[in-house]
Amino acid sequence: MARDTTDQTPISAASELTAYLASGSKPKEEFRIGTEHEKFVFFKAGHGPVPYAGDASIHALLTGMQKALGWEPIMDGDNIIGLAGPSGAGAISLEPGGQFELSGAPLETLHQTCVESNQHLATLRTIAEPLGIRFLGLGGSPKWSLAETPRMPKSRYEIMTRYMPKVGSQGLDMMYRTCTIQVNLDFSSEADMIKKMRVSTKLQSLATALFASSPFTEGKPNGLVSWRGDIWRDTDNQRSGLHRFMIEDGMSFERYTEWALDVPMYFVVRDGRYHDCTHVTFRQFMNGALKGGIADWEPTLGDWTNHISTLFPDVRLKRFLEMRGADGGPWRRICALPAFWVGLLYDDAALDAAEDLTKSWNFEQVSAFRDSVPKEGLKATVAGHGLLDVAREVLAISRAGLQARAQLNGDGQDETVFLASLDEILAKKATLADDLLMLYNGRWNGSVEPVFEEYQY
Repeated sequence: MARDTTDQTPISAASELTAYLASGSKPKEEFRIGTEHEKFVFFKAGHGPVPYAGDASIHALLTGMQKALGWEPIMDGDNIIGLAGPSGAGAISLEPGGQFELSGAPLETLHQTCVESNQHLATLRTIAEPLGIRFLGLGGSPKWSLAETPRMPKSRYEIMTRYMPKVGSQGLDMMYRTCTIQVNLDFSSEADMIKKMRVSTKLQSLATALFASSPFTEGKPNGLVSWRGDIWRDTDNQRSGLHRFMIEDGMSFERYTEWALDVPMYFVVRDGRYHDCTHVTFRQFMNGALKGGIADWEPTLGDWTNHISTLFPDVRLKRFLEMRGADGGPWRRICALPAFWVGLLYDDAALDAAEDLTKSWNFEQVSAFRDSVPKEGLKATVAGHGLLDVAREVLAISRAGLQARAQLNGDGQDETVFLASLDEILAKKATLADDLLMLYNGRWNGSVEPVFEEYQY
């Protein structure tokens, strides 16, 4: 999320919160694709992390990008913490450890998505190169300890940093040492949302396996292919991960609202100041829990939109659905991740086929699948089936969905071209994490340093 919302519309009933989620429904012809990707920022000399302040810094990257793009700065106090493009153009934001994120514009085709990522990275390189700064696309920080990782001056992150150790063992690693590629997709109705939520939640761990790229921690193999996937197994399980109601009967906009109401808040923003609200749920806030504690204690629609942006289920519902399972990765993966999900969810026949494939998977099976993938990757099983076989079926469905969309580029290619990197993974039965471990144990001679040169953007 690029910036926290300050919509002052008062709210007085839970039904208004449900209506807000439902208002995301739109006709199929208005469906769009919003792709987000994060990358680690490092110095070319020595591969150390880049601090927020200084001549060669995150601050310098943001101000350089502001000048190059003409985008509006997003401020937290006196600190620039992001950039907002003109209406509909996306945003640039910072994750807690300085991970640099592009939240892409809502676009019609995957071809446009790939152009957008290309342009972003090209512009960013022109700013970064004179500073000796480069960027790495992996799911987990391969070298730096938590203590070595810089901290960005964002008020919401200060609140989260204090809170995370109270509710899970890996929350700080999630914040400071992971990167992801995500895609935001639309729904046409409550029934369409439920179907897409169910299918994509069941298949989210397949995305984790296919995009696994975080086998190193602090310079050594960590015994996993997706450290990031394992981190999400114990971050803050009340607001994160897999939830039974999302894949079983009874899911609805109202049901999601009721769940969200009982999750502790992180903060409210008043007059630009962040107030720590981790001691109350949103329901308690609605019932007056902050009265006397802060001025303007009454809840607003801005408070609700901020709150639902701090929930981290594997598939997050806002006024669209966010696919949250994948590790970060090299440039081709930025295009492959949205292609995978668009093919499955934006064509009716493909969505039906994906639903049929996963229909018999129950919560316990999906949960066991999710627990096994960070270590086993494509060697995992789900509902008694080998994941490689399932992946081949799912990729075939996605390909058919993209073919049916028939969105062609200037060379007459449809969007299936963006699945090529996933085809390669299945052909060789090895993920990027597997490749990285092979290099570490071979040509890299037990060092992670070459990853910064060979896998930078």
